This record gives sequence, structure tokens and C-alpha cells, in this order.
Amino acid sequence: MRRLRSRTTGPRAPIALAIPALLAIAFLLLPLLGVLARTSWHDLGTHLTRPETTGALKLSLIVSAWALGLSVVLGVPLAWLLARVDFPGKAFVRSLVLLPMVLPPTVGGVALLLAFGRRGLLGPWLEDTFGLTLPFHTSGAVLAATFVAMPFLVISLEGALGGLRPRYEETAASLGASPVRVFFTVTLPMVAPGLAAGAALTWARALGEFGATITFAGNLPGTTQTLPLQVYLLLQDDAEAATSVSLLLLAIAMVVLVALRGRWTGTPNTAAARPGTTAEDPGPGQARDARPAAGEPSGPDGGDSTGESWPLHAAVTGFDRLTLDADAGTTIAVVGPNGAGKTTLLRALLGLTPRAHAELRLGDTDVTALPPHRRGVAWVPQDGALFPHMNALANTAYGLRAHGVPRAEARDSAQRWLDRLGVGHLAHRRPAEISGGQAQRVALARALAARPRLLLLDEPLAALDQTTRAQVRHTLRRHLDGFGGVCLIVTHDPVEAVALADRVLVLEDGRALQDAPPAEVTRHPRSPWVARMLGRNAWPGTATADGLRLAGGGTLIAADPVPPGTDSLAIIAPEAVAVHRDRPTGSPRNVWPGTVREITTSGSRLRVLITSDEAPDLVAEITPQAVTELRLAEGADVWTSVKATEATVVAL
Repeated sequence: MRRLRSRTTGPRAPIALAIPALLAIAFLLLPLLGVLARTSWHDLGTHLTRPETTGALKLSLIVSAWALGLSVVLGVPLAWLLARVDFPGKAFVRSLVLLPMVLPPTVGGVALLLAFGRRGLLGPWLEDTFGLTLPFHTSGAVLAATFVAMPFLVISLEGALGGLRPRYEETAASLGASPVRVFFTVTLPMVAPGLAAGAALTWARALGEFGATITFAGNLPGTTQTLPLQVYLLLQDDAEAATSVSLLLLAIAMVVLVALRGRWTGTPNTAAARPGTTAEDPGPGQARDARPAAGEPSGPDGGDSTGESWPLHAAVTGFDRLTLDADAGTTIAVVGPNGAGKTTLLRALLGLTPRAHAELRLGDTDVTALPPHRRGVAWVPQDGALFPHMNALANTAYGLRAHGVPRAEARDSAQRWLDRLGVGHLAHRRPAEISGGQAQRVALARALAARPRLLLLDEPLAALDQTTRAQVRHTLRRHLDGFGGVCLIVTHDPVEAVALADRVLVLEDGRALQDAPPAEVTRHPRSPWVARMLGRNAWPGTATADGLRLAGGGTLIAADPVPPGTDSLAIIAPEAVAVHRDRPTGSPRNVWPGTVREITTSGSRLRVLITSDEAPDLVAEITPQAVTELRLAEGADVWTSVKATEATVVAL
């Protein structure tokens, strides 16, 4: 027997697995073939058009439709609760949701009877208070179908919500959207495939419900006798008619499953839609008072001309531990290695993380106790988090609409912001139809259009090419010059830190190592990571009387050492490192042998990485002509030298 091949070029299926798999397929297929083989095709139309059959079909459609409606009303909030909220007994509630899927339907009917029957827990109260009797009534059939079918909707939608990154909802909240508005305008549209899959499965399961219905609601023609119940009765008197009706139910189920192929998990669909369509906030939500009526700066450069100012005071505790004060109009670049706490700091200011807590005051308002959507803090995450179901214009107008700005006015303002950032021609495209750099500019326009009191940008220009980055940096700088609040920019680009920021905040392990103007940080960085980001050689060690005892071994002589015993950092500019093929003589007091490990281009000069057993790795910056004259190549043995006056030692 030949081994089965997969549809792709993957491995063949082993015979030991292929044979049981084929038997399983045959086992599932044969009953269906039996229905098809035993169907009386020439009498099919007659069987399906009988009054009792059409009546049962009509009743089944009514019951399944009501069951679907109840499942959506009750199941969607339950799925959201299970996917988004941690609460005591969550595992028990999820087990309750799954229970009707594994419980025998007749047992479910008995349980419903004991709960809602005339002698059940709630039955007498429902009958005495509302005159409502559920058993042996159409409403009882609806209740039974809902009980067994709703879990399909809850489980499917919970999976879709679990696959949806909370960052979209958090970004919407930072733009001023209330939780209800976020749910209806962001969450539900993004999990629509999962909701549709769950709804279809729920409807199909309700349409085919038998055991719980006959046990709880009975089998009364025209009242509770649905199509599956009629099949049961027909099997006793007319097997051919029962087969025909079974074929109808089978066809309906197959149509649903074929339509849902591959969509059971209900993961959010971020595929592009047709250009020119919009999906602006159709759902409800509380609109809060907008600080500017239209959210549109009236200054010629896009600055804030309202005259309002919001200085910042923040005391952050938890993973991040720092106090931050800044006057209105200040831009602070936040830098540091991965894991330093930069993003945690931003999320603490937004009120989105339990890792750190921020006591936050903007202007004269203490917003510490306010939820994210009422803080007046806008956030641009690293990936932009553009809503995939909205085009660029609707994305940009989202914050304005959340602030209560009329639709037409918000769209006009959003278009001007997109034009200002050079992506106005993309207004009617979805995020999946534009490049990463363009999406980042749209996300930036969306945050700026919302006119926040505090603007948080998490590497906003990282996805842009150098030319576009310079253009957007210039536009952002013009806006920030007139911004009445404070802006924090997380960046790994020293050019951004120098060009955009008034101060540079250096974080490491959640602590502030340095908070100073860019020029001061450039001259005297107090972090090895920042020094290397700025292109400097950074060697940590302990100060001695004449220099530094290096942490990795060796010594460095410096002209201006700090007090002995102080933990310090030596900063050496790459252009201050001299490279020789032979041991140098003369004035240099720091001389080390080494080996060339890498040569890279840096503008019009070359950067040479040199390793040594006597000193830490060292980067020298020399001209291409010098590389040629010295015959430098990877693996070449060289000597390096640094004058004592070229080494700056900073106390940590």
C-alpha cells in the first residue's frame, strides 16, 4: 500500500496512522451514505411538503431563531467575561458552559423540568407572578434549545476574544472611548468571524435539538413538535418519510458546516476590505466633553493654539520607581535597554498595568483614580494598533468621535491630520492595504487628532525609512512646539532623542538613571547602554587614583578621574581611538593589542570592532583611506591607543 501524501510537500502519512484514519472516515461517512441510499427520491417532494412537515419545519425555524437570539443576548457578555476578566470561580463557570455539550440531552431536559417545571425551583414563582408556564409550550422548546445550543456560541466567541490582542481595545480607550463604545466599535467588529461561526453552530444545534425538548416541552403538534421530533414519530409509521425529513436536516447541517470551514476558532479577521468603505463607530457609547470642540489645532503648524497647558506630575511605584515632573510643552525621550521598564512606564501612566501604579496629575487635575478613557492620555503603541475593520480616515476620526465631535467635523479634521503627515491619499484604505510605515503615520495622526493632555509615543517612527522618518520627525516637532501638554517618546534612535526631546530619561531595571537635556546625556551618559546607543565606547569599572579599574580586567588611565572607589563609567568616542599595525610609541598612555573582528560603514567613515584579551571590546572610527593604508581586514592583528585626555570617567 502506498503511503498517503499530504496536500502540501510535507511528510507522508505513515501506514500505521493512515489505515485508522481511513477507517474513521469510513465510519463517519457510511451513515450519511445510508441516508442517501435509502432516500425515496421520487417521493422526496411529497414527503417534505406535507402539512405536518412544513408546520414542524416552521416551528423549528421559529424555535431555533429565538434560541439564537437568546444565546447572543446572554452568551456574548458571558464569552467576554470569560475571555477578559479574572474572577473567583472562573473555572467553575467555564465548566457550567461546557456541561450542556457533554450532558445527555434527556438529562438536560429533566434538569430543566426540575428547575422551570410547575413543581420545579422557579416554575411555581413564574406561574404565580407572570402566569408563565414553560413546559409543554413553545417557550419551553425555546428554553430547551437555548440550554443545549448556547455553549457553542460562548466557546467559539471566547476563543475569538482570546485571539484578539487587548492592545486594540486599550488604544481605543486611550483615545477617549468608553468601555461600552470600545466593545461595540472595536471588539465586536474584530471578532465578527468568531461570532458568526458561533451563531451559525448555535442555530444549527438548536434546529436539531431533540432530547431536551421532548423531555421538557413535550411533543405537541403545532406547539412543541419540531422537525427532529417529527422524524422520531415518522420512524414508527412511515420510514421513507422519516428518511426524507432526516435528509433535509442533514442538508441544512452540511450547508452550515461547509460555510464555516476553517472558522471554528473564530480568530479575528484582519484581512483587507474594499477600499472606500468605512466602519465608523456604529455602536453606542458615552461621549465625554471634548476639550477642543473639533479636536483640530488652528495654528499654522498644527500646534495647540487654545492657550491651555497641562504640566505633568507623576509618581510611579511598582516595577518602575520614579518621580516625573515636567512643564507644559516638554518632550521627554525615554531610553534604555529591553526590559528597562519603558513600556511599563507608559502603561502605568495610562492605568493599564498592574505591574506599576502611577499617581498622575495633569495640570490642576488629579487623574489617578480615573479610568483610561477619561484621563486625556493618548497612546501610540509600537505596532500602531490600527483598527483593521476601519479605514485610515475612520481610524483617525475615532478619538474625535469618542469625544463627541460630530461625524462630518471629525472626518474633516481627520483628513487634515492625514494630509499633514503625508498619508491623506490613503484615507479610504484599510490598514492591511498600506505599508507598515504608512500605518505608523496614520496611528500618529490618530493620536494627535485626539488632542490629549499627555501624549505617549512608543517608538512611533521605528517603521519608517530614513527619508520619511525625517519628514515625519519635522512635522511632529512642529506640533510638539505648540503642544500644551507633555509628550513622552520611547525611542532607541539617538537622532530622535536629540531632535525631538527637551529631556532624556534613562531607565534601567525600572529605575531612572539619568534625567537631563540631550546635550548633557550625550556628553556624560550614565548608562553603558545609552553610551553605546550614542555610538560611544562604554566601559564600567571602579575609579582609581589615576583612572579606572575595568570590570572585565585591565585599567584605563584618565586625565580627570573621579574619587577612588566610586562605581564609574568610562566613555571613549570611537574617533578618539587610534589604530596601529605595530605597538605605538609616544604620548598615548592607554595601549592594548587586539584583533579586528568586524568592519562596518558609518556614513563616510568606517567603524572597526577590535577585541582584546587586555581590555573590553573597542570600536574605532577611521577613514576608508586609513583602512587601506593599514591593510585592515577581519582577523588582522592590530594595536589600539587612547589618550588619557580623550577618556571621560563619569560616576554612576
